[in-house]
Amino acid sequence: MGDILDRRNTYSIFELENGVPTFAYELDKAVEDGYLVDYRTIEIKSKIMEDGIHYDDLSEEEKEEFEKTFEDDETIDDSIANTAINEWLFNANTIDMVLDQIMEKGLRVEGGDQLGKTIVFAKSSRHAQAIVERFNKRYPECGSHFIKQIDYSINYVDSLIDDFSTKDKFPQIAVSVDMLDTGIDIPEVLNLVFFKKVRSKSKFWQMIGRGTRLCKDLLGVGMDKEQFLIFDFCNNFDFFRANPKGLKGEIGVSLTEKLFHVKLDIVRELQHLKYQEEEDYIRYRDDLLRDLLGAVRDLNEESFRVKLKQRYVEIYKNKDAWQSLGATSVAEIKEHIAPLIPPLQDDELAKRFDLLIYTLDLVYLQQKNATKPIRSIVQTAEALSKLGTIPQVMEKKYIIEKVQTDEFWQQADVLELEEVRLALRELIKFIEKGKQKIYYTDFKDQIIETRESRAIYNTNNLKDYKKKVEHYLKEHKDELAIYKLRYNKPLTRFDLQTLERILWEELGNRLEYGKEFGDTPVSKLVRRMVGLDRIAANEAFSAFLKEEKLNATQIRFVKLIVDYIVANGMIEDNRIFMEEPFRSLGSFTTLFKDNMNDAKEIMNIVSTINSNCEIVI
Repeated sequence: MGDILDRRNTYSIFELENGVPTFAYELDKAVEDGYLVDYRTIEIKSKIMEDGIHYDDLSEEEKEEFEKTFEDDETIDDSIANTAINEWLFNANTIDMVLDQIMEKGLRVEGGDQLGKTIVFAKSSRHAQAIVERFNKRYPECGSHFIKQIDYSINYVDSLIDDFSTKDKFPQIAVSVDMLDTGIDIPEVLNLVFFKKVRSKSKFWQMIGRGTRLCKDLLGVGMDKEQFLIFDFCNNFDFFRANPKGLKGEIGVSLTEKLFHVKLDIVRELQHLKYQEEEDYIRYRDDLLRDLLGAVRDLNEESFRVKLKQRYVEIYKNKDAWQSLGATSVAEIKEHIAPLIPPLQDDELAKRFDLLIYTLDLVYLQQKNATKPIRSIVQTAEALSKLGTIPQVMEKKYIIEKVQTDEFWQQADVLELEEVRLALRELIKFIEKGKQKIYYTDFKDQIIETRESRAIYNTNNLKDYKKKVEHYLKEHKDELAIYKLRYNKPLTRFDLQTLERILWEELGNRLEYGKEFGDTPVSKLVRRMVGLDRIAANEAFSAFLKEEKLNATQIRFVKLIVDYIVANGMIEDNRIFMEEPFRSLGSFTTLFKDNMNDAKEIMNIVSTINSNCEIVI
């Protein structure tokens, strides 16, 4: 009894939900002690949610639908990334597939006649609405009362939550956007459906907590709830197995904090010796440092929040503490100081443009892939170009046009970017924010992997080196060295050293690497794991295919080569041409017996793709 009272007091003191396990190790103990129920997972991957939608992969009928749907949208090319799915593109067949899995495999009550109470965690209100609409079309026999959308956009949402929380009332399925993720105690819940990505450790475990409650006689008299089931369609459990502490990103961080963080990181990067010989760089760092230090010195020391962090405030009010920032200092400032900084009275759009430019500064300084921020800045300049009748925009005509040229980006540095920031930040408010058009499609999706697993608990003990490597590469595809391997670009020695540091120091050591991957070169291993981007693979063969010397079967054979390289990164053994799906088209030599020069060229292209992951320039 004393242990139970102590546990309750702990929850009360720290204002935690009573009985909700704070993290995995406590859930493990609570299940063992009989306070909560255990769970298992069904982890499912679909082709579209993993790979997106690619025109070349569609049937002829679907290609017509694709062309008709997107013909007026110049922002969409032949490929739609998986990040668009359930963000602005809702694919009926994908949603149907998820619903079918729930209805077929979900835990049931009433002797198996009724699906148990189920929470579907959706990405947005629009996503939730699409799920409800598809369910009502696919399972009309259940009635519209069976499934309901529960989020802040619903007027009578409190009444719906009360009904869902009542054992013998409908709805049986609640499609939630944030409202049921935390804080709701519904012991009858038997199924949880992760239909959105979660990367916050606390949020992840709170969501799992929705199903952990004991429930007496749920399955019948004397048949208590013994477990619950989690469907994961978004790789969440894979992610937390490899990243037990969650994403080290800035989920929930304010715009002011983000600006403070990125300025701090730039100041630290500019400490490097190579930036101490140019006065302009020294002046730029001093300006940023003046902003940061001034923000700390301007904190209201009478504020309760500031008093709690007084020790850190006193340290970092002193300019000497900023002279040479180490990793520990940066971490302390971000954790204890940055959240205290009050927002500046400035236009939000201007501040967001500041963040964009500062982010690109940092990307340049850290030698990472700058494609995304550059594209955003160019798009901003293009939007401003259309507003030439506004005098303030006309005044900055030279810079607006310069930013849109390749020549500018070939030689741009952080100092020139600062000029761009100062020139354009006050103009952003004139741009009408275009809304992303929403699309509803019905392209055929398919399940490519299903795995049933036991609960994860103390994930901090993760020892699967291979899993850590796989998930690091999946989550960091845009880091420069990995990006180059995905896009068929040769590596520099610095790129190779970066990859070796990540695999041999950050994720494990050389002994672990050797045990798992033998003597495989690091760059070759990474290429195998991340594959080759489809655009890069098509581009590698594009000049050859444009000669139009191939017949239909030969073209299909080459497309199969592209598919294989996209999936596997390279072709290491030519014997795969004797296996399916190649074999059904005929042997390589038979297909190209009258085109031996073409055959040699195909193999040269394959060889170049292979060698690009090992050549160091």
